[in-house]
Amino acid sequence: MATRPKAWLSWSSGKDSAWALHVTRQQGELELVALVTTINHAFDRVAMHGVREALVDAQAERAGLPLVKVPIPYPCPNEVYEQAMAAAMARARDEGVTHVVFGDLFLQDIREYREKQLARCAMTPVFPLWKLDTPRLAREMVAGGVEAWLACVDPRKLNREFAGGKFDAALLDRLPPGVDPCGEYGEFHTFAAAGPMFASAIGVRAGEIVERDGFVYADLVAI
Repeated sequence: MATRPKAWLSWSSGKDSAWALHVTRQQGELELVALVTTINHAFDRVAMHGVREALVDAQAERAGLPLVKVPIPYPCPNEVYEQAMAAAMARARDEGVTHVVFGDLFLQDIREYREKQLARCAMTPVFPLWKLDTPRLAREMVAGGVEAWLACVDPRKLNREFAGGKFDAALLDRLPPGVDPCGEYGEFHTFAAAGPMFASAIGVRAGEIVERDGFVYADLVAI
C-alpha cells in the first residue's frame, strides 16, 4: 500500500472542522497526524470562537490526535497571525507534513487566501467540504451524531438569544431567512462536543453570556 501524504487539520473547535475530520478519515487519502489551532494567549481560548483551551484539549484527546497550538496575542494584527502560522507550517514540513485540511464551505475569498498563504509555505490545502449544499450538510451533521453548541454569535447577523444554544434540528428550523445553516457567513461559530469523529462525548453547558468586540459569546463550561 502506497504511503499516504501526511496532513494537519485546521481546528477551530467547531462543527465544520470536526466534520472535515470525519470526512477526511472516511476518504482515506491522507494520513491525519495532528490538529492545529490558534490560541489567544491573553485569555487561553481559541481565537474567534472564544472556546476554553481545556475544551479543545478534550476534543483532541477524543479525536485521538495531538493538538498543535499556535499562540497569538490579543489583539492580533494580521501580519503577526501570518508569521505565527508560517512558523507552524515550517514545523509541519520538518515533520514530513505536506497538506493542511480546512473545513471551509463556499467563501471563495477565504479559500484563495489560504491557498496563497500555504503556497508561500510549500504546503497543499485540502477542502473536503467545499461547495457542499449547506442546508443539506447541516442536517447531515445532526443526523450523523454531531452535537454542537453555539459558542459565538454575530448580533448584526443573528439574534444574540441564539448564543449558547444547541446546534440541532430545532435550531435549524428557527434560523431566520438569509442565515446560512452552517454559519458560513460568520453568523455564528460552534463548539463540537460529540460526533463520529470523537471516541466519546464532551459534556458541556452554556455559562455566562458576554459581549466583546461586537460579538456575543457563550462561555461553554465542561460538566
